[in-house]
Amino acid sequence: MLHDTPHRIDETVADLNARYRHHGATAVLEKALAEHALGRIAMVSSFGAESVVLLHLVSVIDRTTPVLFVDTEMLFPETLAYQQDLTQRLRFTDMRTIKARPEALAEHDPENLLHRSNTDLCCAIRKTEPLQRALSGFDSWITGRKRYQGKTRAALEFFENEDDLRIKINPLAHWTSADLQDYIAENRLPRHPLVAQGYPSIGCAPCTSKVEAGEDPRAGRWRDSDKEECGIHFVNGKMVRGKPADA
Repeated sequence: MLHDTPHRIDETVADLNARYRHHGATAVLEKALAEHALGRIAMVSSFGAESVVLLHLVSVIDRTTPVLFVDTEMLFPETLAYQQDLTQRLRFTDMRTIKARPEALAEHDPENLLHRSNTDLCCAIRKTEPLQRALSGFDSWITGRKRYQGKTRAALEFFENEDDLRIKINPLAHWTSADLQDYIAENRLPRHPLVAQGYPSIGCAPCTSKVEAGEDPRAGRWRDSDKEECGIHFVNGKMVRGKPADA
């Protein structure tokens, strides 16, 4: 791997954030995809409510960028159809669908009911482990996280050290919800069909509910629990639970 020590990752991240602090999303992506220091890069997309913006930006710059899509096998049918539609429209040439290991599901969730009793383990088996396995061949990855999405992301930078493993690139960190909607409209991009039905943030079907006016956009994710992240994203190497201690 290119980033062979935690110290080197920290240095690279600090340097990149200093250099690109005042750049926009397109410039950050263009630099990132051409930046030798970032090594092998993949994009990870949930093909959720706002995913089309980053997918479109990447497709314009380099359609050969590997795109990793984690199919938990509990997604809404609309999400699966949307993923296929966008892949064709944006003409990505290296789309990779990632799934849980069958033996892990057989051992821990043979009846597909684990989400009712242990959401963390369910996410670990169906999302976190498969994605980490898929990312093992990459030095950096592009995410669609934004600061406005909640208190756990309020201080998000363009570049992050992911638990001393690789670098995360967050080109849309400073974008607002209005910015995203404007971009979608200006570029005439297709929206996820569930957005119009009251789902501003879309995950797995059993753990995603509609959001009422005035609620946080992610309020429908794991409603009535303190869970805020699936585990794909960490703070100081730990799954996010409420406000980070150093926030």
